[in-house]
Amino acid sequence: MVEIFLKGGVMMYPILICSVLGLALLIQKYIQYRRALSILQRPPEELLNDRPLILLPLFECIEKGCNDQELSIVGTKQVREIEKGLSYLGLIAMITPLMGLTGTVLGMIKAFMVISVNPTVNPAMLAGGIWEALITTAAGLIVAIPIHVGHHYLEKRADEIAFLMREVTIFAVNKRP
Repeated sequence: MVEIFLKGGVMMYPILICSVLGLALLIQKYIQYRRALSILQRPPEELLNDRPLILLPLFECIEKGCNDQELSIVGTKQVREIEKGLSYLGLIAMITPLMGLTGTVLGMIKAFMVISVNPTVNPAMLAGGIWEALITTAAGLIVAIPIHVGHHYLEKRADEIAFLMREVTIFAVNKRP
């Protein structure tokens, strides 16, 4: 595995960094969203009594007598806080194939440099550049595809969290004395 990584050339390093960052962010957001959903799927009456941290700014705004616009602003801030970091997953899913493509171009440049230096080239002399080209392309896609799928899944969970927060907020506003 290390040998294949090394044969992939210089572009394998940023692809590796993206894979580690992407995986760490996927795990962190998955855990965060799972916890949030487990809280928000409880009955609204329970949530009003327990006052979970995820809803606290909204409850405090309601208690202060905020109008609908102020409550909407607080809710939007809460949703943005929940969605923080998701855009990085989208970015990683987008740039890793481009990094792989860059590695492909670099590998092909190496292959053509061998041809330009040696007019009588045997296929083994080209293999290093072609290896690099294929490995980086595959690595970019291997990182991008699961990150993209995870990003999509987490976006849907964030939407679900926002919807549940809206429902609880409406319930709390209607219960307001």
